Amino acid sequence: MPRLLAISDLHVRYPENREIVERLRPENDGDWLLVAGDVGDLMADVEWALRLLSERFAKVVWAPGNHELWTPVEDPVRLRGEARYRHIVEFCHSLGVVTPEDPYPVWRGAGGPVTVAPLFVGYDYTFRPDGATTMEQALDRAYDAGVVCTDEMLLHPDPYPSREAWCAARIAETERRLAGRDPELATVLVNHYPLVRDPTFVLRYPEFALWCGTERTAKWHRRFNAAVMVYGHLHIPRSTCYDGVPFEEVSLGYPREWGRREGPPPRPRAVLSETVTAVEAFGDIVDEPT
Repeated sequence: MPRLLAISDLHVRYPENREIVERLRPENDGDWLLVAGDVGDLMADVEWALRLLSERFAKVVWAPGNHELWTPVEDPVRLRGEARYRHIVEFCHSLGVVTPEDPYPVWRGAGGPVTVAPLFVGYDYTFRPDGATTMEQALDRAYDAGVVCTDEMLLHPDPYPSREAWCAARIAETERRLAGRDPELATVLVNHYPLVRDPTFVLRYPEFALWCGTERTAKWHRRFNAAVMVYGHLHIPRSTCYDGVPFEEVSLGYPREWGRREGPPPRPRAVLSETVTAVEAFGDIVDEPT
């Protein structure tokens, strides 16, 4: 029976990860693949991976991570911010890959029917450490600790004045889209960042939580009737449960991380099968992503 599979944080600039992606194939005819961001840093890498996966899986659903939105100095594609995101969306449309800008598809295989909703929300520095009441205080603490996401150098919010302003605009648009879905169906919410803060409490460097989501989505898994919430970014693949809703962190991560764990690297995970458990851990806490 076809299954709804999910993976994130492919980071195909690493040869070891690129080799893993080259070997990814559906296990059944009709399998869908949810890709929860951080496919790659360079536009050519993002396009290579999405094209390859779209040729193999019955449907690919993509939600952007922070790395796709970087503008690295070595990338010949110099687009920034919203323009870069829209460029990837248009490329996805040429492949038939579903993006946050498209009508939400309905999965009717194992565990369905459910509405699959890829999201692009971002973060707004509200996952702050104890005692930091403002964004400025939280950022100062992170810089003092030497824990600063590379987004501060490479992820530009153009034409918005700030990343938090871009996040606010995306929240408004996403809430509008989700409110218009079929209310009779449960949802599979796919976002690069967790919709609640709780998964960040296990980070080795708690200051990094600033770049991991927004408090404004904390009730979305209940408000929008999620059967499961799929995310990545933290590079801590595991399954947890909040308010009775399974949260699946499905990242591959960097070779230095998955290479330290026992067993093979993470593979796409079935997120609506009988084998999904609420609090099963799939890996040790490792280095935090950039």
